[in-house]
Amino acid sequence: MNDNTHSRSSGFMRRVLNKTFSGWGARIGLVWIIMLAIMAIFAPFLANSMPLLVSLNGKISAPILRYLTIEDIVVLLAFFTLLLLLLTPARRSLKKLFLYFVIALVIVTVATLQLVVEQENIVYEDFRTDLKTTQYDWVVMPPIPYAPQDYLRDINTLPLEAPLENKAYTHWMGTEENGGDVLSRMIHASRIALVIGLLATGIGMFIGVILGGLMGYFSGVVDMLGMRLVEIFESIPTLFLLLTFVAFFGRSIYIIMIIIGLTSWSGYARYIRAEFLRLRKQDFVQATIASGLPLRSILFRHMLPNGIAPLLVGATFGIASAILAEATLSFLGLGLVGAPSWGQMLNQSIQSSTFNWWMAVYPGGAIFLTVFAYNLIGESLRDAIDPQMAKKAGVVG
Repeated sequence: MNDNTHSRSSGFMRRVLNKTFSGWGARIGLVWIIMLAIMAIFAPFLANSMPLLVSLNGKISAPILRYLTIEDIVVLLAFFTLLLLLLTPARRSLKKLFLYFVIALVIVTVATLQLVVEQENIVYEDFRTDLKTTQYDWVVMPPIPYAPQDYLRDINTLPLEAPLENKAYTHWMGTEENGGDVLSRMIHASRIALVIGLLATGIGMFIGVILGGLMGYFSGVVDMLGMRLVEIFESIPTLFLLLTFVAFFGRSIYIIMIIIGLTSWSGYARYIRAEFLRLRKQDFVQATIASGLPLRSILFRHMLPNGIAPLLVGATFGIASAILAEATLSFLGLGLVGAPSWGQMLNQSIQSSTFNWWMAVYPGGAIFLTVFAYNLIGESLRDAIDPQMAKKAGVVG
């Protein structure tokens, strides 16, 4: 019974995903998100003021590796750990794959925090001076040879420069108010955009699945109390709550993610509640109850795989909403300090007496394309799950 249930649910999910990405809209959205993920993972090697590789008297070294931050190392190790797990037999079981990845990620993070010592007060001008004075055999620089915090390379000009305005330095997207390269900061800011969307949505989904599952399965008093709790959290304005916490507790990416997750779970709870109310009277669920299986197994091993499809639709829109919330906070000047953010750069377009178009077009365009990409995938996924909704949309259009 268990094998048949899992095979039916996995087969359904496979058909849904194939249908979702059969259209060009979802494919384009997926390509954009994959591009952002690649930039986020390999940001230090794509945009940095340090050489990737140098050769001196036949001896090759990689200076950039000595200056990787703890965050850089954790992201890289997490990516290669996930890649390794996908190539192992565990890839056939999403549950085992997720469990192994979480365990490996915790181990990697703890080991990195204990063993790695970050370099502080990096003077990027020293690298340029070294390249000019040392007779290297050859040097390999990143495609964008500017770190996001590499400021004021040319003190003879204003920090804010339009694209390709400065002849001494090539800035394809111009510079921001401190002289940092906009393209470099755009690449590094993709990490915040993706992380805050995925983790905040993950927190919301985790809470929503548990509470929504209990509400849908037990119904009655549990459902009534749960729905009152859902209505309370839905009445909380997320943006104002974020502003309040930032004002009192400072600017922290972790606080932002937790608040967005804690205020967004109610929507996922509604999805799961509705699905569990539909599934609780079906034969396979009644068979699991009659077999004496524990509640945890009934809810999350048998019912959840058959009711998770609508939740994935809500998750795609939730990720887009979390990205917009962080961008809005940064645009208001209450985002992260020091770390590059698309909203923070967008705010600089109106800081001076003149309108700095490049500070509006590039960060604003990145925010728009990212949110649009998630929306495209979400709408395609919704149409794949509910073909009747797609037909109605076609008739209306």
